[in-house]
Amino acid sequence: MGEFRRVDGGLYYYGICTAGGMLSAGATHLAVTPLDVLKVNMQVNPIKFHSIASGLNILWKEEGPSSLWRGWSGKLFGYGVQGGFKFGLYEFFKRRYTDVLAGERQSVVFFLSSASAQVFADIALCPFEAVKVRVQTQPNFAKGLSDGFPKLYAREGISGFYKGLLPLWGRNLPFSMVMFTTFEHSVELIYRKFVQRRKEECSRTQQLGVTCLAGYTAGAVGIVVSNPADNIVSSLYNKKANTVMQVAKNIGLMNLFTRSLPIRVALVGPVVTLQWFFYDTIKVLNGLPTSGGLSRSIEGAA
Repeated sequence: MGEFRRVDGGLYYYGICTAGGMLSAGATHLAVTPLDVLKVNMQVNPIKFHSIASGLNILWKEEGPSSLWRGWSGKLFGYGVQGGFKFGLYEFFKRRYTDVLAGERQSVVFFLSSASAQVFADIALCPFEAVKVRVQTQPNFAKGLSDGFPKLYAREGISGFYKGLLPLWGRNLPFSMVMFTTFEHSVELIYRKFVQRRKEECSRTQQLGVTCLAGYTAGAVGIVVSNPADNIVSSLYNKKANTVMQVAKNIGLMNLFTRSLPIRVALVGPVVTLQWFFYDTIKVLNGLPTSGGLSRSIEGAA
């Protein structure tokens, strides 16, 4: 099974977690760029882009195959930076909150750690997201980040990059809190109820299998929670409305939950699963145990 380094919360551990989060998030988001392009267009123009199959066909016929990869640089670099902050800071805050909140329920630590990490991760992501959404839905705006950043700054100034920060927090904070907490408890449940062995007694392949199962479960639960805010972000960036209340009124409360939900399930579920798989693979290759489970399980992996 190989030997693992002891998790001591040191610079090496947080550095690997940050690098792993950056590489896994950037690569997986890049891979699903065509689905992301379609998702944003379905949110902004649901009448024209009313289904996955027809939407992809419309984009291909009207704008060519290259249109499916619009905004790829924003996906790669924006979500890479976000992933580094999110995973690295989550591990950092989890250690700190565990020490400070000794005796509290594990779920409290998971919620606070993921929320704290996501706040910083979204501040880093927001400028990339602002350019990406415009590139994906406004073909004449820019080709990518290199010309999109200066054009957006010239038109709207610094505020243009952070117009969607509050809705972005509204989307990603609940998703991250639910996703990390669900993942942690899913890992614990799988080992306790199904594998019926301690994590460190399992092979690396078995541990990564548990990571994938827990990752998909976590992603699926988080999608439903965050879908209304995801629709709001796309509408605000494309000036379909000026305020969150206007967006909610225009789209309708029920549609906030259902619009683009199928494409998000197809998009986010595999992305979250692959992110956790790549993230934990990077950790394992560097002598660290896989993620998840109660802290005592992690501490025991020496």
